[in-house]
Amino acid sequence: MSKLILLQDGQATPFPLAEGESTIGRLPDCTIQLPSNMVSRKHARVFSQGSAFYVEDLGSGNGTFLNGEKIDGAHPLKHNDRLKFGPLLLRFESDAPAPQIAVAAAETYVGEEGSSFLQVDENEDSSTIMGAVDPSGGYGVLDVRPQEKLKAVLSISRALAGTLEIEKLLPKILDTLFAMFPAADRGCILLKNERGEIVPRAMKHRREGSDETVKLSRTILKSVLEQKQAVLSADAASDSRFDASESISALTIRSMMCAPMLDLQGEPIGVINIDTQNPVAQFRSDDLDIMLAIAGQAALSYEGAKLLQSFVEKQKQDSEMGIARNVQQALLPEAMPVLEGYEFYATYEAAQAVGGDYYDVIPLPDGKICLAFGDVAGKGVPASLVMSRMSSAVRTLVEHVDDAGELVAKINDHMCAKAVEGRFVTFVLTILDTRNHRMQVVNAGHMALMVRKPDGGIEEFGEEAIGVPIGVLEGFPFEVVERDIHPGETFVIYTDGVSEAMNPRSDLYGIDRLKDVVSQGSPRPGELGPAIRADVKRHAAGRPQNDDITLMVFGRLA
Repeated sequence: MSKLILLQDGQATPFPLAEGESTIGRLPDCTIQLPSNMVSRKHARVFSQGSAFYVEDLGSGNGTFLNGEKIDGAHPLKHNDRLKFGPLLLRFESDAPAPQIAVAAAETYVGEEGSSFLQVDENEDSSTIMGAVDPSGGYGVLDVRPQEKLKAVLSISRALAGTLEIEKLLPKILDTLFAMFPAADRGCILLKNERGEIVPRAMKHRREGSDETVKLSRTILKSVLEQKQAVLSADAASDSRFDASESISALTIRSMMCAPMLDLQGEPIGVINIDTQNPVAQFRSDDLDIMLAIAGQAALSYEGAKLLQSFVEKQKQDSEMGIARNVQQALLPEAMPVLEGYEFYATYEAAQAVGGDYYDVIPLPDGKICLAFGDVAGKGVPASLVMSRMSSAVRTLVEHVDDAGELVAKINDHMCAKAVEGRFVTFVLTILDTRNHRMQVVNAGHMALMVRKPDGGIEEFGEEAIGVPIGVLEGFPFEVVERDIHPGETFVIYTDGVSEAMNPRSDLYGIDRLKDVVSQGSPRPGELGPAIRADVKRHAAGRPQNDDITLMVFGRLA
């Protein structure tokens, strides 16, 4: 006795299945009526052949699912199979044995690099090439059997539609090939890896208990890849039973087709191979034309899946970089100090999503302000990680060390303790005493501070006391230079992203032009800083940044 049991609201409602056909749907005249708007009027049918039962979807809107997999066509049912129609779940119960059909034994394997389900025969004479077809535009000559080719292309297009994961795409390609060539016994797909090596990625065999290893001649593989041709071959000489005393009916002749998968530039990205040992259904030249058409569409689908996969990964990376950019921006001061008689300005623009430039403004007791300014060697993510560590070190140590020289020395020792090779930091630490109008400067390998005098004259302060960059030499004694801050004096600190900004002709912005802009500009930092940045942009004339641009301008108002 066979039946379907509806499992709903904790209750089991049985529906006996008689011989013949039982329709399932929302209409009252269906054999099994299911009360749900998500079930089509005539959703599916269950029919018997002998003692076996099959389920078939009737073009329903939401599909029919067998054991969690959406089905297309008739599928055999076995005891305890689960069927889902819309939101409703039913269980099939039967005392009869499950039907056995040849196709049900087909298995597909998807492997990574190094999979061992394929052997390349090194014997150059193991296969005989019976024919070859050149791929014109990837599909072969379209005026040869155009109807069959169009049918093949449409068939594989429908089969691969919506499949975005390469691991699921490859088995579907083989499934389509087996549907188009019912005589095929085994098939495999080989693809190029990042090193340009051809490696097996998927394999399918139709008959249960058959040899799961696909054997492919080196001659065939070389011809397909180098000549970019689809090849039809027959392999009889390698059969161990090949002997003059044996009748031809006892000989196993392996007929095989191998076609290249070509990318949009016409270069091979892999091969598709199928073979058969059926003596009455050997592949013919006409089959090779169809094989080539399928391989062409399969290659396009594979390329599309790879591009989409790259796009998704790029979106994920962009999202992560956006988060990293926000984190890095949070390390920078939210606002510049507002002090009577003084003015401050700073700007930071990374060449990439994140960068290695750094500045900070830290209030200290007794009207003092610590100005930290640095440039990590390099740019992008590695530089940004060093920048974040530098920011942490400055913020932590400035609270416990009063002397500017000792503070920079401790920062340097901290960065040297776990330094990354080549990732040093040029750094300027300035302590402003806004009550006594005096400043201390320690320069670790950075450009000297540019000072604009009230009359527009330019001098570079502290050039004689520039030490080594942070993270280069542990225990280095940094020198402190001091000077008074006079009314109307403005100080400019910049990274090489400013002085080395380039225009489309690769001309550098240059320090001389920067000095001219500073000299002729406003003495107020809040006006001079934006003027410098605007002039750098005018010089670049639309050329993308090649380095991070950071600028700090501060001074005592006249």
